[in-house]
Amino acid sequence: MAGSKTAYWAKEERKVPDRSLRSAWMTRCCIAALLSLVWLAASGCANNAPASPLYQSASPNVQPDSPELTFGIIYPVAHPFYEKVTELAEQAAAAAGSRLIARAPDEANVEQQIRMLENMIRLRLDGIAISPIDSDALTPYINQAVEAGIPVVCFESDAPASKRLAYIGGDNKRAGLLMGKMLNELLHNGGMVLVENGLPEMNSHKERMDGFLDYIREETDIQILEMNMHDGSETDALTKLEHMIDDHPHFDAFVALDFISGASSVIAWKAMGLSRYALTFGMMPAIEEAIGNGQITLAVTQHEESWAGLIIEALHGAVTGKAVANRFDTGESTIDYERLFP
Repeated sequence: MAGSKTAYWAKEERKVPDRSLRSAWMTRCCIAALLSLVWLAASGCANNAPASPLYQSASPNVQPDSPELTFGIIYPVAHPFYEKVTELAEQAAAAAGSRLIARAPDEANVEQQIRMLENMIRLRLDGIAISPIDSDALTPYINQAVEAGIPVVCFESDAPASKRLAYIGGDNKRAGLLMGKMLNELLHNGGMVLVENGLPEMNSHKERMDGFLDYIREETDIQILEMNMHDGSETDALTKLEHMIDDHPHFDAFVALDFISGASSVIAWKAMGLSRYALTFGMMPAIEEAIGNGQITLAVTQHEESWAGLIIEALHGAVTGKAVANRFDTGESTIDYERLFP
């Protein structure tokens, strides 16, 4: 995956999409249709390689000394990004003498998340973890689960007004600010950028955007040419990115404030042969590969590999009467070529 090492950070080339690429670019519909398959394949190839230290999660601090428990986990969307979380959560649950049921909408859909949560309540699961698409919409149903005696933890994105037991994840506004700082270092306090984000109603996405924009506007002279949101659709994310590149071919960098936008940028960079800076949120095997290949410059990770063990530890602790912290801050850091392939 690593290939031969290149001085990626030293790249200063600024390609403008050549009009001769138009015929290839017109195949975008086919590319969009194949987007999920490409990323699934990339993740599969990466999983066949030796385990990366980025994806090693400590076992939960629990002992399998109670009857088998069944925990549920609900993601905002079915995507390879969450496959490693599920794998690690299954391992953590097994180590605790428990089992896991994982569910996710095909595309980000609040109503589907609500139905999944209601079904887990009806099944009387022992505990539920959820990354809510819309915190306000999910809060009554989280409360319903808690009132039925089922502890609920939020991860990745919080529902702070609910009765959830704990939040597991990073400070998203702080992470957005870190993304702004890293962009500023690359562009030396200037330049023009394109920005894409996911769900306008998802707390984590809103907070990242706030942190990023606050830093860019207050601390830099960077110009944001255009910002878009894609509502959790891979096809929509790729299409909107394509239109931004078409409208602003002179851009210097692209910033993805969610992992779907980041995945779309890898496809676009391959199709158009771009060498601009591309920054994204979240680590998964396919992003690791893209950093090695030069399609992604860096990723801001909130240590997603730690979510799984913390989810099982919190839910198991709640069921067995142990004290559980209200907040598990997983922090944030950056991953680039030098970090992956020293």
